[in-house]
Amino acid sequence: MHITSTAVSLNVPDVAASATFATTYFGFEEAMSADGFVSLAHPSAGLNVIFLRTGLETFKPQDIAGSAGQGTLIVFVVEDIDAEFERIRSGGARVVTPPETEPWGERYCQFADDNGIVWQLVQWVEAP
Repeated sequence: MHITSTAVSLNVPDVAASATFATTYFGFEEAMSADGFVSLAHPSAGLNVIFLRTGLETFKPQDIAGSAGQGTLIVFVVEDIDAEFERIRSGGARVVTPPETEPWGERYCQFADDNGIVWQLVQWVEAP
């Protein structure tokens, strides 16, 4: 298998809210959009994040067309988590978890958009 690109697609009640969050705080850019749909690309991550309006008739299979939410994390590894945390926090994003370090060396922080999607930053450091 040769994969040419990667995307994550999430159903959300308010497509514009999640798209604005991703472009404002994480540097995503709109690649395409239509009614109830937006695809965002990142210039350095090689990842598209797609938001679909919950209940969109074109979503298949319909039996799993509910909103993304509880337990959904979008995670990015960064080089300076403390600087990124401060930049995003001071920009007004809702903080879920301030930077903390796990015993295995994963330093992370979390933010949430208005749809409840949790956006997590990770930096690998030496175990404390």
